Amino acid sequence: MKEKIIKYTKEIITFFIFITILANIISFYKSSDLNKESLQNINITLLDSQKYNYPKDKPLLIHFWATWCPTCKLEASNIQTISENFEVLTIAVSSGDDYEVKKYMHEHDLNYKVYNDANGFFAKEFNIAAYPTTFIYDKNKNLVFSEVGFTSTLGLWLRMWLAGL
Repeated sequence: MKEKIIKYTKEIITFFIFITILANIISFYKSSDLNKESLQNINITLLDSQKYNYPKDKPLLIHFWATWCPTCKLEASNIQTISENFEVLTIAVSSGDDYEVKKYMHEHDLNYKVYNDANGFFAKEFNIAAYPTTFIYDKNKNLVFSEVGFTSTLGLWLRMWLAGL
């Protein structure tokens, strides 16, 4: 009995390692077409009507998502947690008008900074083809990490910490 438990435990661990490696390979493949240039300052107005300026000398996470994206919904709490400790700008793409995005944020108890990219302009500028997509820039606004798909809170936190070094 003990041998079976050990055998199944090893199989489960091997399976999760395989899935993790496969997910990272897929993310790497999907991120190969993303815009890898240094971040240029842009003037945008957030959903709360505040003008947004990138912070100086701090890393920045830019997260592209959509209200209709099931993976984005799963990752939203991770972004919320990260936004409490790091600078985060999220961009809601093709998700309706401001009222609809605000309603979504309220219904899901989210309060991070959001720009509504209703027509997908910024998504095109950044070459976004899948959601969610996350960019992490260092304090000089050089791209250091890009992720396509779900990323854990720990993974985001570690990347932001590394970007701040």
